[in-house]
Amino acid sequence: MLIAVASQNFRTVTGHAGKTRRFLVFDAAPCRPPQEVDRLDLPKEMSIHEFKEDGAHPLDKVSVVIAGSAGPGFLARMAARGVIAITTSETDPVTAIKNYLAGSLAPAAPHDHDDEEEEGGCNCNCGRAA
Repeated sequence: MLIAVASQNFRTVTGHAGKTRRFLVFDAAPCRPPQEVDRLDLPKEMSIHEFKEDGAHPLDKVSVVIAGSAGPGFLARMAARGVIAITTSETDPVTAIKNYLAGSLAPAAPHDHDDEEEEGGCNCNCGRAA
């Protein structure tokens, strides 16, 4: 299975998945180490936040996207494309993939809503009553 990890620096798992343009792509399966097979360095208009849904997207080829944070828009758009999107506090891409495959990936850490870049905030409902 192909798993993409949001990584603006190509070293660590990074957040703001909708605006991320760099992804490490791994071929991964239980009981074997993940192998990096590609690096995506997309133009701004191909970030999911900017992408206008008219045609194929490079993330369509993966089964899972792992990121440090993602808003509901990113999660919904990935789901509509048949891609599982998951957030984590794990910062090492290989460890994140291994833990995902083992069913033990740490959830994303709470984040500061004063630093939201997306219009209207992240809409994650962190700390808000349902």
